This record gives sequence, structure tokens and C-alpha cells, in this order.
Amino acid sequence: MPRTRRRFSDAFKAKVALEAIKGVSTVAELASRHKVHANQITQWKRQALDALPEVFGNRRADEARRQEELTDRLYQQIGQLKVQLDWLKKNLDWTVERKRMAIDLNHPSISIARQCELLGLHRSSAYYRRRRDGELNEQLMRQIDEQYLETPFYGARRMTAQLVRLGHEVNVKRVRRLMRLMGLEAVYQKPRLTQRNPDHKVYPYLLRDVTVERPDQVWCTDITYIPMHRGWVYLVAIMDWFSRYVLAWEVSVTLDSSFCISALERALALGRPEIFNSDQGSQFTSRAFTGILKAAEVRISMDGRRRVFDNIFVERLWRTVKYEEVYLHDYQTVAEAVYGLRRYFGFYNDLRLHQSLGYRTPAEVYGVRGSVPPGGAAKDSAPTSLALRAHSVGAASHG
Repeated sequence: MPRTRRRFSDAFKAKVALEAIKGVSTVAELASRHKVHANQITQWKRQALDALPEVFGNRRADEARRQEELTDRLYQQIGQLKVQLDWLKKNLDWTVERKRMAIDLNHPSISIARQCELLGLHRSSAYYRRRRDGELNEQLMRQIDEQYLETPFYGARRMTAQLVRLGHEVNVKRVRRLMRLMGLEAVYQKPRLTQRNPDHKVYPYLLRDVTVERPDQVWCTDITYIPMHRGWVYLVAIMDWFSRYVLAWEVSVTLDSSFCISALERALALGRPEIFNSDQGSQFTSRAFTGILKAAEVRISMDGRRRVFDNIFVERLWRTVKYEEVYLHDYQTVAEAVYGLRRYFGFYNDLRLHQSLGYRTPAEVYGVRGSVPPGGAAKDSAPTSLALRAHSVGAASHG
């Protein structure tokens, strides 16, 4: 009977050769285990060892070939992008101002320097635009504030038209954004377009057909924007409706509820009203603010939405403060604004004669003398001068 020659797969040869290379078992043991002649195992081991350098050499060659192909593709793409960029620079007929407007100062992956390079601009152009826009916005906000005192019924479109007539190059989008930042709304009835915070309860207006005839019957409050040489601050005041006496005021660099709460606490240290009236701003509808009034057993009244004349006496106060104090002084710092406002409110309460009060002062009608309204410590900004700190202590002692 003819003897059949055994055939071994490549995988089997590799397995036996690897065991032989490891040297854990002798060739004789491997031959017995796998039923293979010892000489055959020796031959497979030698072939495997001879082939190993070639295996690694081929791997390095394959990797080098792949890297070369990738580099060629990348260089090809770079060349295409350079051609396209050169074409764009040559045909992009943008003005320098338009190129400045195209710069995204907050782009997540392209630096400002790279954007300027792509647009053919010096890097300082981006920062120049930001500084110039900031100065222009401050000028516009001051102009808007002055115009709003004259025409509080002007919305963003009419305000834009008025600014254009005064020589400003501005669009309605910017004016609307600045008015929103200043907390200004046109005084007219229109459909409600926004949903109130469900956590903030809005209270009814309680002063319709009510005759205010004595101090502490009704207090009122509001917030206004105070322009400065660079930037602005917000001012809140609490006033006795009958006497026009300013009971408390505070300044803040941010439009939140904390400085309103501080002013309310200062005012309540002087007395307690029967009714407290405000607009529907979130600072006054917050639970923290209304909770203080409820704890003091004060009835809460709120103006109708966009009905600025429901709180007319505070609006008149803002007009007086701005024309007699704010617009006459170019406040350089928050501390200067605080000091100037404290000085003015002392004058307003104790010395300024009001025609509607029979040419008496608010302090005389309210029933106090020699008073300076508490307040003036600017939130988020510490007073810097010793005189201002001394004035703050004196003001607090009256609270």
C-alpha cells in the first residue's frame, strides 16, 4: 500500500516553528507531540527566523509608503487651498471696515491673528473695531437716554429714525439691543409677546382712583440707566409718593435684584408704607423682593405692562436727576457717580423746593430734617476714596 505524504498548512508550520523558537520544549518533544520529524521542525524554525527581518522590513516599507501617499495628498490639498485663497484675496472687493466686521473674536478654532492674515488685515484692526464700537455704543446710549426722557413713547424704530436724523449711522437692530440693555421700552399698548417666569407672581395695580393724601401711604420704585464717561451703571430709588421724599437708593454695575433688595431694606428701616408700587421688572417680581414686602405686611401694587405713567412720579424723578445732576457731570468712575448722586439726593430731599409741594422740600413734607437718603454703596464696586467712604458711613447712620 503506497504511503501518503502528509501536507501541513502554513498556520500549522508557523505554530510549530514558534514553539521551537520559544525553546520551552525540546525538538524531540515537539516532534512526538505534533507527529512531525525533528528535522522538519528544525527546518521550519530556520525558515521562520530567516523570514523575520523581511517581515519587519515590509511593515516599515508599507508604513513609509502610506505616509508618503498621505503627504502627497496633503500637499495637493494645500496647493489647492493656496490657489483658492489667492483668488479670494484678489477678487474679494471688501472695504477695510467690512473685513473688520467679518472677524470673529470668539472663534473656537481660528485665531484672531489667522483671521486677520486671511483677510489681509493687521491684527490690531480687530481690537480697534471693538474699542471703537464700545465708544460708539456709549455715545448712542447716552443719546437714547436723553431722547427717551423727551419721548418715552418712541420704540426702537422711531428711536433709530431720530438718531439717523441727528447724524448717527445706526440700524434698528443695534438700537433695539441697546434699549434692551438699558431696560427701556416704549410706552404704548401692544400684544404681550413674552411669557413671564412662572416663579414670579405679578400683582394687580392698586392705585387706580386712589387719592394719595399722606406720607407712607404709597411708596414707589424704579430703575434707570446712568451714563458715565466709560460705560454705565444702574440706579434704583424708592420714593414716598405723597412727599416725593427719596427714602433709599442704590447703584449697581449689573441689572440684578440684589441692589433693589438692599435699597428696600434701607427704606423699611425708616418706615413702612401701606402700598408699595413698582413695574413688572423681574427685579421687583422676584420672590426675594416681594417676600420682604409680605413679611412687612405691605400691599403690593404693580403697573400695567409698558404703562410708564402708572409710576409717573418716579419717572419725573429720573428726569430731574439726569438734567440737574447726571448730564452736568461726566462721571469717570463708579465711585464718582456714587458720590455725585449722594450729594444730589441730599440736595433734592433737604433743599430743593417743589412747586407741587407748595414750594416746600420733600423732607419737610415727609416730616424729617437734615436727612441724607441711605444708599449709594455700589454693588460689585467698592468706593475708592476716603471721602466717599466717610460719606457712606454718614448716610448709613441716617438709615
